[in-house]
Amino acid sequence: MTAAASDVKIFSMSDASDVRPPGLYFHARACLEHDPRQEMPWMPETPERVEALERHLRALDWAGWQPREAPAARESDVELIHSPGHVERIRGLALAGGGAADPETWVGEASYRAALHAAGAACEMTRALLGGEADRGFCGVRPPGHHAERDRAMGFCLFNNVAIAAELAISELGAERVFILDWDVHHGNGTAEAFRYRRDVLFASIHEAGIFPGTGAADDAGSGEGEGYTINLPVPAGSDGELWLSLLEHVLIPAAHEFDPDLILISAGFDAHESDPLASCRLQTGTFAEMARRTRDLAQRVQAPLGAVLEGGYEPAVLARCVTETLRALSGDRPASSAAPDPLLTSRAAARVGHYWEL
Repeated sequence: MTAAASDVKIFSMSDASDVRPPGLYFHARACLEHDPRQEMPWMPETPERVEALERHLRALDWAGWQPREAPAARESDVELIHSPGHVERIRGLALAGGGAADPETWVGEASYRAALHAAGAACEMTRALLGGEADRGFCGVRPPGHHAERDRAMGFCLFNNVAIAAELAISELGAERVFILDWDVHHGNGTAEAFRYRRDVLFASIHEAGIFPGTGAADDAGSGEGEGYTINLPVPAGSDGELWLSLLEHVLIPAAHEFDPDLILISAGFDAHESDPLASCRLQTGTFAEMARRTRDLAQRVQAPLGAVLEGGYEPAVLARCVTETLRALSGDRPASSAAPDPLLTSRAAARVGHYWEL
């Protein structure tokens, strides 16, 4: 499958100025105000996640990246993906003092403001990347977003930050094609549904099979005009980093290279780490750095900027280390190592995806 080619990239890596920072790190104080434990004391998606991350990064001078305080998104930005009714429901719950959006997703008084700033960070990062301010961006924000659907908050997610950023890039900032790589251990159902029928967004997910939200089957390749532009690679519980790296290197990267995106976005969840409490995969901190290097190298080959938005990762100290190593990998020049194809799972995935893309 050959995507419609554009003669001129809206951003060229060769245009980069030496004075630009290695990366822009977007965050917002408002994102710390959202605390679902007020009514759901068991909730793992807490302010401590980002607090631990930023203590770690400040001690390392932000790993050389430039921190920026993100503004709140405009409601019109959020409504690029979500219905006005959904936005009004989240705002209404917050104004009423709080309420459950679903059995595991709480909206408190500060949650609407936090969610607007999380989406605003993703939008501001996208504007900066496509405006040539930097080659790399990362949004250290919460609540996460990739489970949120057009009319539904779920899975700790209120607004779909990465989907909003992708749609903003296409509808307002001149991008023609956006590649979204979701490496959270849970399938990004909201993002997949947002672009199910589209050919201008290639959505690819590696995720653990058989866990929340129960979507992302291997044979789901999108629908209608968008068939082939969704790539789902579910992996068994207990899968280690070698399998994830093999699938990324031998299946997803070749497909994305053929797609030739103008912008690459990562739904950067870190809950596939072996220490995370919500899943059963066995990735190490270095696995995420290697995935980042492979994606960075793709961005360099297709001359597209690359931004990442935080999703899951629920052991705060581990999350801090994983994000730090990801930032270093995205902005560094250490070459990615090669992973051998898994003799069974990689070949099966390649056979499915190879029906649509040259691998």
